[in-house]
Amino acid sequence: METGFFSSSILTQDELKKIAAYKAVDQHVESGMILGLGSGSTVKHAVDRIGELLQLGKLHNIIGITTSQNTHQQALSLGIPLSDLDVHPVLELAIDGADEVDPHLNLVKGRCGSLLREKMVEGACKKFVVIVDESKLVDHLGGSGMAMPVEVVPFYWKFTAKMLQDLFRESGCVAKLKCEEESGEAFVTDNGNYIVDLYFKKDIGDLRAASEAVLRLAGVVEHGMFLDMATTVIVARELGITVKHK
Repeated sequence: METGFFSSSILTQDELKKIAAYKAVDQHVESGMILGLGSGSTVKHAVDRIGELLQLGKLHNIIGITTSQNTHQQALSLGIPLSDLDVHPVLELAIDGADEVDPHLNLVKGRCGSLLREKMVEGACKKFVVIVDESKLVDHLGGSGMAMPVEVVPFYWKFTAKMLQDLFRESGCVAKLKCEEESGEAFVTDNGNYIVDLYFKKDIGDLRAASEAVLRLAGVVEHGMFLDMATTVIVARELGITVKHK
């Protein structure tokens, strides 16, 4: 584990995210790389940094593979060349944020709704660097009390949600449909699916068993547990940066 320190007054959560994102790009991205570009507020800073370094001539021949429409549009606006997994099935590196990180570097991801595309792209990379602020560190997945997302087909989604809730009854699970904040309508992923958010009161136990049980349910497309995928996690804290390696 590596640690670096910086002097500061109180930093905002977004400033901490930016510090972690810049460190990830500056230390891991090299010219000629095929890069997986994640989704969400933390990765936005990383994509900005890649675009800046390209414009300054400090990076060359970068190709990005994006995991969401939002990241795709941002990358295009910054002049980052883009491609896809059909053309580049193996990536040197992916950079993304996470909603939770446990002590073993297992992750919860996808609260922004891009978990399926994130898992496809990040599962195809040789190195997966995760950037977070310290608020994302948990003792166990689900430990933040916030949502663990599951992407489901819209067809009989209520039935699927009930099956998911029953599956984790012993962990006090409550399943809720993810909705748009303004309209209250069901959130629709880039793939045309819904998200059922799972909230746990207790540890769900064996993560591999939980993952397999969720994926066996008809109607489930993918879940937001990213197990044994991260190779490096960069954590921005108020007093400095911590880097954890698998």
